[in-house]
Amino acid sequence: MKIGIIGAGPAGLSAAYELASHGQQVTVFEQDPNSVGGISRTVEYHGYRFDIGGHRFFSKSQEVEDFWTTILGDDFLTRGRISRIFYDDKFYDYPLKPLNAFRNMGAWNTSLCLLDYAKVKTSPPKDIKSFEDWVVYHFGRRLYEMFFKTYTEKVWGTPCDQISADWAAQRIKGLNLISAIKHAFFPQDSSSDKSAVVKTLIDKFRYPKLGPGMLWEQVAAKITSMGGTLLMDRKVVELKHFNGRIISIDSLTSNGQSRTTYQFDHVISTMPVRSLVRAFKPNLPQSIAKAAESLKYRDFVTVALVIDSSDLFPDNWIYIHDPKVKVGRIQNFGNWSPFMVPTNKTSCLGSEYFCFEGDGLWSSSDEALLKLAEQELNTLGLIRGHSVIDGKVVRVPKAYPVYDDDYQSNVNSIVDYLRYAAQNLQLIGRNGMHRYNNQDHAMMTGFLAARNILGSNYDLWAVNGDAEYLEEVTEERQVPKVVAKT
Repeated sequence: MKIGIIGAGPAGLSAAYELASHGQQVTVFEQDPNSVGGISRTVEYHGYRFDIGGHRFFSKSQEVEDFWTTILGDDFLTRGRISRIFYDDKFYDYPLKPLNAFRNMGAWNTSLCLLDYAKVKTSPPKDIKSFEDWVVYHFGRRLYEMFFKTYTEKVWGTPCDQISADWAAQRIKGLNLISAIKHAFFPQDSSSDKSAVVKTLIDKFRYPKLGPGMLWEQVAAKITSMGGTLLMDRKVVELKHFNGRIISIDSLTSNGQSRTTYQFDHVISTMPVRSLVRAFKPNLPQSIAKAAESLKYRDFVTVALVIDSSDLFPDNWIYIHDPKVKVGRIQNFGNWSPFMVPTNKTSCLGSEYFCFEGDGLWSSSDEALLKLAEQELNTLGLIRGHSVIDGKVVRVPKAYPVYDDDYQSNVNSIVDYLRYAAQNLQLIGRNGMHRYNNQDHAMMTGFLAARNILGSNYDLWAVNGDAEYLEEVTEERQVPKVVAKT
């Protein structure tokens, strides 16, 4: 069989690996001219390496963990997590540490938070529709306004009462005030019982010594060594369909000088749903096109700064809830892995800005963004007068699918129609499914899509947010394991 896979991120490469390891003829189209891994790639600049965000390698799926181990083995480091929240000019340990939280909040404010939570629990809301509703119910309004509202609105650029509760239910599932307090007093060892750990509270994780891109570069190399084809700098611009099936994929190089057409028996897509629908030829019905155009995305800018000091702060990352600065999160990449920084006399910090493509932040010059990041790091007191000696700006379009009130109905309409119009197409991954997936979740959708082509019958939309479960729709109810070839 000939299989076309759109996108060389974690989902697409996982699908390609699984298929190539079973002798299938796989072609992967990747729009980026140089890098695989999608937003799990690692950028290298003047010897410094940094993530697009920070990627913890921790999964409740042992299958995914085993795959990672087989690919990189001893090139994984085990890292202890250090992260804090900066709010009201104070640092709060996250996950919560009772003495730190009590000292920062004070006895009176702490008591009010607990009373507020008790009030919500005794008189719960009838409907939980928005992110605000969800968090208020699980933490109380006072804690919501202190720790959730500002940061979440930075991330999404949208009021919390206009963000679907689905996002909270997926990203912080299992977390509430009681579970956070229990974890603070009785922390669970995430290495011994992964099934019981709330993912946002894990205290240890693995990390490739040269960043997550190291893993995906290895996976890509193994795919090609097994006979797969990886086409870089190939933007998919047209999906021709006929009689309920996609019959070919047209791709175009970034300079517009080379256009190719390939025919396939099956297609797996990780490209944004909106872009996918636009690419169909003949055009899909107006109602489907309208649903696709209604899907929204949040974009992302990382400003990496090299600082002339190796000892700035101990955190892997810091959440910036303070509204007086625009930065949302700050990574210290040398604390993820010392191999990310070429000298022990400097640090590389990543200031992360959430924006919409075309807005003021996105459209700012690199020079202006480098200056802004330096100013805000000084405002927050994180570089304490040390000098910035180099910097790099990376813009990432469509980094986050937006969960607004209508996103689910729009996605459902599109998926239902494509089951009829493109029966040999499967959607996987974060943008391919318009789901805010973690890396391991995206990988699992890729593995299972490949197995569907090999004869299984999985409902990819039933994969949950922890990538820890999915059963084949057969009487045997067996989930085959990924076999990672070396």
